[in-house]
Amino acid sequence: LMGQNEYEKTKSVIQNSCPLNFINEYVCPVVLPRIAYAESRLCRFLNKYKNIQYVILGAGMDTFSLRNKNKNIDIFELDHPLTQKYKLKRINEAGFEIPSNTYFVPIDFEIENIKDVLYASGFDFNKPSFFSFLGVTYYLNLKSFENTVSSLADVSHNSAELVFDFPDETIFSNNKTKFLADLTASMGEPMKEGFQYIEIEKLLNKYGFKTENHFTPEKIKNIYLKDKESTKKAYENIHFITAVKRNCVRVQTRFAKAEMTTGTAEGMTGLSENNSKRKESA
Repeated sequence: LMGQNEYEKTKSVIQNSCPLNFINEYVCPVVLPRIAYAESRLCRFLNKYKNIQYVILGAGMDTFSLRNKNKNIDIFELDHPLTQKYKLKRINEAGFEIPSNTYFVPIDFEIENIKDVLYASGFDFNKPSFFSFLGVTYYLNLKSFENTVSSLADVSHNSAELVFDFPDETIFSNNKTKFLADLTASMGEPMKEGFQYIEIEKLLNKYGFKTENHFTPEKIKNIYLKDKESTKKAYENIHFITAVKRNCVRVQTRFAKAEMTTGTAEGMTGLSENNSKRKESA
């Protein structure tokens, strides 16, 4: 989706400021395993519930919606309006067809509520739902992460799972992660201090989630990066988590009357209409 011009620009930045084998040694060891992990958990969830919703928080240039062939997965991509606008432009330029079961939901996470924008997009609050939150916690403090988990708890019932990756408290203890932190900071995205696992577990429990699966750095290495000859080496301070919702709380469906101000309702109606028009043209 990047396109040749953007690819060349990115390639130039990497060649001029990054170590040799930057992609293999710095990027692939975290990006590829976490995608494999999240999508394997998604498959398990689909096998269990048969007809589901998949919400990708901070979707960026994720291509799952274009690769997916299963019509029993409704996909909701949530991201900043400008990021999403660029992605849709690249999808169109690349000649990809947007599947009818995919919904692009613009959201400014700093000022908008996840529940509100999902309500407007046609999300069914009582349908089994799988949420992924990948590559984002590195740039959040614990309070910001808690706000996200709290919002997800509001739209989840006991047929819900959340998958995310997070850096632990040793994130800046080696040169590899220090370099990445400096690089992202230079691009306007400074990394925050990592989290202790016990903090994550307590936070999840607070909002009705229970850790079902925890891939430690050692397990990530043994499952996804066990080839000793490869230049792709697992990070020593990145973890993967699957959390399940424990308490069944029925929330209003997309067909229920919204309890909101007139202005907010009008804005939501506009968003729903945009998605409807997009699906009609797909």
